[in-house]
Amino acid sequence: MEYNYNKLWKMLIDKNMSKKELSEQSGVSGATLARMKNNRPVTMNVLVKLCGVLNCRIDDIVKINL
Repeated sequence: MEYNYNKLWKMLIDKNMSKKELSEQSGVSGATLARMKNNRPVTMNVLVKLCGVLNCRIDDIVKINL
């Protein structure tokens, strides 16, 4: 599987939010966000936390190619 989080990074730009702010508000570590920057898989729990902060759905922040 391939993971792509480009939609997440674009959303942060659109909302004028830094990765640090996202980390602080969601409780997701900077290391996990770095993993996502490299398009590595993360847990569903992480995605749910990010969506809670960003008020969006999971498919709004990640694309998964099977």
